Amino acid sequence: MANWVIRSRTIAHHLNKKMGLLGILNLSSWSSTSNSFHSMPLGDNHGRPHAIFGDSATHFSVRRFESTEAEREFDTNYINQDGGDQALNFPGGKVEFTSDMNFISESADKRVPCYRVLDDDGELMVSKNFVQVSKEVAVKMYSDMVTLQMMDNIFYEAQRQGRISFYLTTLGEEAINIGSAAALSADDLVLPQYREPGALLWRGFTLQEFANQCLGNKEDIGKARQMPIHYASKKHNYFAVSSPIATQLPQAVGAAYSLKMEGKDACVATYIGDGGTSEGDFHAAMNFAAVLEAPVIFICRNNGWAISTPIEEQFRSDGIVVRGRAYGIRSIRVDGSDALAVLSAIRTAREMAISEQRPILVEALAYRVGHHSTSDDSTKYRSVNEIEYWKTARNPVNRFRKWIERNGWWSDKDETEHRSSVKKQLLQAIQIAEKTEKPSIEGLFSDVYDHLPSNLQEQEEQLRETIRRHPRDYPSDVPV
Repeated sequence: MANWVIRSRTIAHHLNKKMGLLGILNLSSWSSTSNSFHSMPLGDNHGRPHAIFGDSATHFSVRRFESTEAEREFDTNYINQDGGDQALNFPGGKVEFTSDMNFISESADKRVPCYRVLDDDGELMVSKNFVQVSKEVAVKMYSDMVTLQMMDNIFYEAQRQGRISFYLTTLGEEAINIGSAAALSADDLVLPQYREPGALLWRGFTLQEFANQCLGNKEDIGKARQMPIHYASKKHNYFAVSSPIATQLPQAVGAAYSLKMEGKDACVATYIGDGGTSEGDFHAAMNFAAVLEAPVIFICRNNGWAISTPIEEQFRSDGIVVRGRAYGIRSIRVDGSDALAVLSAIRTAREMAISEQRPILVEALAYRVGHHSTSDDSTKYRSVNEIEYWKTARNPVNRFRKWIERNGWWSDKDETEHRSSVKKQLLQAIQIAEKTEKPSIEGLFSDVYDHLPSNLQEQEEQLRETIRRHPRDYPSDVPV
């Protein structure tokens, strides 16, 4: 072994003198294949908005930087450009030299514009740069937005009545929920944060299933092991909500990479709030996705507040969208109160993610109208007038309703009937969920080990004995 190491060092030293270090490192077996990126037209035959995604990161880089290949003359690391200026053939790509000392500005002169399709009155913008939707899809989108809004209001009141222990709403962000869900395929995986129940509603999760989870009965898919609003559904490719912030992001990249390895015609959509982008997992996931070229869509709901922290106290950058370029990820900013804009952006992002095997970052701007959760009183850190303005003047549900009504696809009668039906279903679902038996305490110990180890058997028996000795201190509706 020692002789082999000595001989290897001798060979490397000889090659270094003849070829230079880069020549040794750039043998064909070390080279990676680089896929070229072709600029897209403003829209394809279907009017999909390709050009709205900034591709400035690809001006000096495509997909991954071109792997450094040894030049014809291996005795130098420097090359001459056409204009006579020198450039450094450095690992990762060629870098031009300059005699000017210029620092990159901390921000651009103008903020990144926000893509939208409908104006505040629900009128189509002049541009036709959006994905066309059928009457059937548009009506379902609006119906689900209304259902989501009503579910939030009724479940929130149920929590205030003591019937649910915890809840948080999506008020003001309904268009992000439903617009993004409508843009995805049923085969796409969804790794949510906690404010995306609309994506699950769109995929067929019933109001009864929502109620079962929030009230934690034995019919809950999660066996009542999670706190309310922590939904999950394997049937609907919707991963379990997890309370720790941003942990789902690197997991989403791993899931996307598995789809890539298996050659699946699908991608992963993962959600995060603006506050979550301050977590290390956000940055790790972005870099992870860019390097592995994973088909994942990062959907950031920039709602202006991370609980009580406003975005201006979180970061100095122009929101979230500009962070994509730093990691080599194509990005777009979209009006999160415009359901058509969200659908168009996510649909196009999905096509790019799958066909080009690349990550995409979407920043959706939509003000959080509701409190952060039932544990929060947002009037302590923002004015009631501010909340009311966004609730009325910039309401995403009202805006989308105006558009479908102009198309003749919705009427006041439809509105009344739908709201009456949803309210009845929700109240009935809560009543049924309340009457349904709670899971047995056995569920606290099962589904982890194939055979329950002795220490857990002992703990389970101790718990049962404690309940038998102090029955008044434990809920009577939990089977022992």
